[in-house]
Amino acid sequence: MTHLLRSALVSLGALVLVLLAPPAAHAAKVTLDRSHWGHEVGEKCTSCHEKASAGLTKQWQDSAHAKAGVNCMDCHQADPKDVDAITHEGYVIATVVSPKDCGRCHATELAEQQGSVHAEAVALIQDKIPALAHNLTGAAMEAAGCAQCHGSVVKVRGDGTLDPATWPNSGIGRVNPDGSKGSCSSCHGRHRFSKAQAREPSACVRCHFGPDSPDKEIYEASKHGMFYAAQRDEMNLGSDTWVAGKDYSAAPTCVTCHMGAAGKLPATHDVGMRNMWSLNTPVSQRQHLVVFEDGDKRELPDTVEAPKRGTEIDKGNGTVGKVKAVATPERRRQAMSSVCLECHSKPLVTDFMKQFDDVVVLFNEKFGAPATAIMQDLYARGLLTPQPFDEPIEFTYWELWHDEGARARHGAAMASPNHAWWEGMYLVGRNFYGRFLPQVREVAGPTEGEAIVRKHLADVAGHAWLAQPQRTNPILGYPPQPAPAAAGGAAP
Repeated sequence: MTHLLRSALVSLGALVLVLLAPPAAHAAKVTLDRSHWGHEVGEKCTSCHEKASAGLTKQWQDSAHAKAGVNCMDCHQADPKDVDAITHEGYVIATVVSPKDCGRCHATELAEQQGSVHAEAVALIQDKIPALAHNLTGAAMEAAGCAQCHGSVVKVRGDGTLDPATWPNSGIGRVNPDGSKGSCSSCHGRHRFSKAQAREPSACVRCHFGPDSPDKEIYEASKHGMFYAAQRDEMNLGSDTWVAGKDYSAAPTCVTCHMGAAGKLPATHDVGMRNMWSLNTPVSQRQHLVVFEDGDKRELPDTVEAPKRGTEIDKGNGTVGKVKAVATPERRRQAMSSVCLECHSKPLVTDFMKQFDDVVVLFNEKFGAPATAIMQDLYARGLLTPQPFDEPIEFTYWELWHDEGARARHGAAMASPNHAWWEGMYLVGRNFYGRFLPQVREVAGPTEGEAIVRKHLADVAGHAWLAQPQRTNPILGYPPQPAPAAAGGAAP
């Protein structure tokens, strides 16, 4: 097998389990010989940096890079023509080390990462930033908040320095001056670039934490998180290979399920390969993953027919690409399940996935789809302004799916019953009936509002209870109970 073909196979990540013959189930090895690094100028950097930034130097000295002879200039070297090239102590360097720079040695990881959902993290929030960061607070929050996780479009000022409104950040989808997307140091942490650090849950929960991506809380509350906390010393986090069931079995981490090798499933730097559902949308959809010949990827709902290999379709960004492979939702689920099977029986995995799917369908049909249809109806009737977040019901709807709904769906996906129910679906139901529907009637007026509610809920089985006769409900004290009899006499 040629190196070119091997790289192509590995770059398909989880798809190889079902589409192609799998390669070895561990991260790709650097295939370049040592003549590609060890820049002679780089040997001089530490003489100054040991004094000016001793911690930074120590991190590098403890790294696998240093042990292999990779020095500062190997990563920071730049062409004078590069847009972000600056002169530093008489040498031309770039401040931003991008995935493209890392890809000189780590070609497989670059190919996987560049088409991943992480690499598109800036594009995913381009429409949200003005409405949230700018309108609700101010533009400064984009740099200090949004960009620190999603990434910024790094801008270079006229003197070659970086615009502080866009730098520093190690956002996962950062758009770098060289055009590449992402930041390897977001997970691996410069200047040590540790494998062990990237495999720790803490590498992920720095961003996957909070209302819209509550994975930290959910993982820690799950049995998986309990096992990790109790048995972290058995995780073999620094191992060159890290195959579930072989190199470790004490507990799964985020990397285990979304990126890690297991059995015949190879490791991948595309964290979205194995995700069948979209869980952070108003209504979740099962999705095809389309892989294009140039490495780009696009997700399409399974309500549309999967494109055939070799056909040309819109890539979702205004350009057209030729389809190389398609992973159906079933194939993506198969890839994720293959990780679970390293520690669980097939019936357990199948039944757990059924419980998870049922929660997603419940949210979709009972809350997500009706709430979205009602909002669209209110906009169409001119009862809401086009300006986002200037009316209370817009906050209620946003939190319904973006915060509480996401928490319920993620809780079911990651086995935290408290987040699936009390922190999730209970809050969805409470706010749907207690805030959202009353606000619909308030916005549209009692008569028109009630008509809108009935229009969108009448045929939804989950809301049939609203039309049922009143029933005894001791939890809420209905019907009222008679006062207890006075001591020594009859009740008044």
